[in-house]
Amino acid sequence: MADRARLADALERLAGARVAVVGDIMLDRYVYGEAERLSQEAPVPVLRVREETEMLGGAGNVLRNLAALGVKAACLVVVGKDTDGRRVAELIASESGAAAHLVELVDRPTARKTRFVAVGHQLLRVDRERTEPLTGADEEAVIARIAPALDGAAVAVLSDYSKGAITPRVVAAVIAAAEKARISVLVDPPRRKDFAVYRGAQLIKPNRYELEDATGLPTRTSAEVETAARWVQRNCGIAEVLATRGSDGMTLLDATGAVHNIRAERREVFDVSGAGDTVIAALAAALAGGLSLLDAAEIANCAGGVVVGKAGTAVAYRPEIRAAIERQEEVAGEAKIVARAAAVERASRWRRRGLRVGFTNGCFDLLHPGHIHLLAQARAACDRLVVGLNSDASVKRLKGNGRPVQDEAARATVLAGLADVDLVTVFGEDTPEALIAALRPDVLVKGADYTIATVVGADFVKSYGGRIVLAELLPGHSTSATVAKIK
Repeated sequence: MADRARLADALERLAGARVAVVGDIMLDRYVYGEAERLSQEAPVPVLRVREETEMLGGAGNVLRNLAALGVKAACLVVVGKDTDGRRVAELIASESGAAAHLVELVDRPTARKTRFVAVGHQLLRVDRERTEPLTGADEEAVIARIAPALDGAAVAVLSDYSKGAITPRVVAAVIAAAEKARISVLVDPPRRKDFAVYRGAQLIKPNRYELEDATGLPTRTSAEVETAARWVQRNCGIAEVLATRGSDGMTLLDATGAVHNIRAERREVFDVSGAGDTVIAALAAALAGGLSLLDAAEIANCAGGVVVGKAGTAVAYRPEIRAAIERQEEVAGEAKIVARAAAVERASRWRRRGLRVGFTNGCFDLLHPGHIHLLAQARAACDRLVVGLNSDASVKRLKGNGRPVQDEAARATVLAGLADVDLVTVFGEDTPEALIAALRPDVLVKGADYTIATVVGADFVKSYGGRIVLAELLPGHSTSATVAKIK
């Protein structure tokens, strides 16, 4: 592993980099619930639905990962002129810094994959798609949009899922446009026999099985992967190969012929779905940010390690990757102190696993036994506890000059060190109303000096069946009294 401190600092250079993504997009729909009995109509489980979510898949997941890294990304994809196509457009628009270049086709539905999941196990997947290659005017419509999509980008990604949009003519047009613009093309290929279709690309990122299919060579060991990668470099006209090898890490063959074996990060693997999208996105972002290929591959390796610890099609946020690089992640593989977007994602994942998510909030300045007593009760009422922490500016507005005594970084670190606290996220508003609306906790906890009518967010939480808990207070303890005593 390259110097970790240097790599961690280099992550900040990714923000504002520009990447273009051309590929096959899908609408990933997840239906979560409990399956506790079999149907009387047939020997199949009955899924009692608790939650339904939609997110971008395929090239859209590459886009999501780029946005999570703070990268500005343009996305050229084909969708149907249908409800799912409109939903794809909405989801792209919701990603920070993302620009959509959509080719809408009347006679081709937007690809949609619906997964039915119970307690972390997928029961069924239903695909709605057409995968025959584009032809004629449809193919020309995609080619006409390539130059505008690549405009201003430092790197282009071809995300090929064999869904028909990435035809050989489209591939050639992307590589030609990128060469004219003097930008690199990175390819994330499907399991196809012929990588020569990507001739002229700077780098291809197959997994070991895709590499084996394309070359006909074994890929069990590091030496075998290196031999297969050299075959691709020699016979397919692609300068560099990054082969992902699951728990065995990655093998990078650069343009000089040098080979670098990158060890996998040790981490509990929960779900490998979309990990390849995360790797190619992080690699592209790092190269667009001016990092060397080896440093970019190291960062991509850490990003992939973060995302396999998450359920479903997920993304890796920059602070999570930094924590992984610095080895400051908790045993389960994820940092406790996260930004709002990561907290919302984590809470959603916990709920999908059937866990009750609790929430409480406060300034938590000079932590005292009263705080510990409240947090213990909050944790006892749920399976996972998220603590919303007032920012320094928010505390000053609420408590006056001289407060907080400790800054938000110190307060968050102390809270994260408590066994009863599973997640800490800082909010800058005077109340946690917006944070509660985003998190949708199952249990909302405040001290018994409140009434249910005066708890911020109580009506919202009750509206979807959530519970309000008023925790018993421990008399004689308050931060204000402690500060006054010190003075």
